[in-house]
Amino acid sequence: MNKNITFDFSLFDGFPDMCFLINADGDIKFLNQISKNYLNIKTGKPELFFDYVELCDRSKTELLFKDSFSTGISSEIETRLFINKNIVNVNLVFVPFASNGFEEKLTLVTARDISEEKKKEIDLLRFFNVAENTVNPLQITDLNGKMIYVNKAFEVSSGYSKEELLGKNPKIFGSGKKSIKFWDKMWDTISSGKVWVGEVENVKKNGETFYTQLLISPILDKNGKVTGYFGIHRDLTEKRTLERQLIHTQKMESIGTLAAGIAHEVGNPLASISALVQVAQRVTTDPFVNEKLGLVKSQVTRISKIIRDLVDFSRPSNYELALTDINKVVDEAVEITKVGTKAKDIIFETDLSPDIPMLPLIADQIQQVFVNILLNAVDAVSDNKSADKLEKISVKSESNGDEVTLTFSDSGPGIKEESLTKVFEPFFTTKKEGKGTGLGLWVSYGIVKSFQGDIKIKSKLNEGTTFIIKLPIH
Repeated sequence: MNKNITFDFSLFDGFPDMCFLINADGDIKFLNQISKNYLNIKTGKPELFFDYVELCDRSKTELLFKDSFSTGISSEIETRLFINKNIVNVNLVFVPFASNGFEEKLTLVTARDISEEKKKEIDLLRFFNVAENTVNPLQITDLNGKMIYVNKAFEVSSGYSKEELLGKNPKIFGSGKKSIKFWDKMWDTISSGKVWVGEVENVKKNGETFYTQLLISPILDKNGKVTGYFGIHRDLTEKRTLERQLIHTQKMESIGTLAAGIAHEVGNPLASISALVQVAQRVTTDPFVNEKLGLVKSQVTRISKIIRDLVDFSRPSNYELALTDINKVVDEAVEITKVGTKAKDIIFETDLSPDIPMLPLIADQIQQVFVNILLNAVDAVSDNKSADKLEKISVKSESNGDEVTLTFSDSGPGIKEESLTKVFEPFFTTKKEGKGTGLGLWVSYGIVKSFQGDIKIKSKLNEGTTFIIKLPIH
């Protein structure tokens, strides 16, 4: 080095980063104060810069330095320094240092400590790895409530893709059943920086309802200011479904016990009334009296059917399960239904999979279920007939290896949403007064459940109704 030239490297002491001047061999000629603090140098100066580069990173770092040194082009690398027995993540920049005042060519090296940034990056990566693989739906929204992140579980749960959700407000899958006051209270809580927890009812893209327990936590910056919101859902759909099924089952059991008693007490007096009506009809010649006795007889017949349905529901089956060809039972049920006068102008379509296995059932009982559903469909379609429209009832069977699914669909007027939860309850009917007992679907529900199966209904006004029966394959 030219002794006539002096260089005051203390000029770099005001820099926030570590700064070094090194020669072609990596010898440190000058270093600033922050470098001395990092390296814990009290007096003198260290000799070789690359001795501080972590051993695994040393080769590639030296190679980049030599290339920069020879070409005179600045270069940059993210690497690690071993300082005071600690690994420090740094961003290294090599800048050729041209000066006629030095006998040898030097390079300025700046080292920015990015350990904190790296830690945040790793923490963020860990978060996203956990978020993307958790079973709980997660979402992050901005201050305006627009979604800026959703995980895979959220896509599955809602039925929407990530592209359909980002930039949208979570209101797109809201059921609308919660009051404005409910949501105002939620926003007041989270906007004040507090955590909110509540149960919400959502609607999937396909229209299905799903229930979740939602926890929303504000995202705060270093100054404690709210910058967004983090929401995590816990799926309660299965729990709510099981609760409803349990309540329904308990209700049915109670009603069944009551029904058996009522049927027994009413049956004998009703038989007596029926016999007296028949006697009166044989002896009277008055047309008016005959007409009124006919009305009495029709009502007695109706009551008798109600009693039979009640007894069928409440009486334990004396039949044994037998392997049953479910497609054959469906065909027979369709043929029985076609006999009725209301069905003559209705198109019946069947799509029955040949791969359906034999199921352990009681054929007469499961046929009763199918006939009940088909007759209800016929009544619905008949009430909806028009001259320019072909009415149709379709039946489909399929198997997925674990269960058999039977689907009964009609082109009728559909059922109001508020009535869908009541169709399997006793004495509930959407038919005109006197046209139905309201027990057919109730009995059908009990029969399907006795085979460890499930029966559901889907319907929309002016679009028709679909019954879905699932029976397990044992």
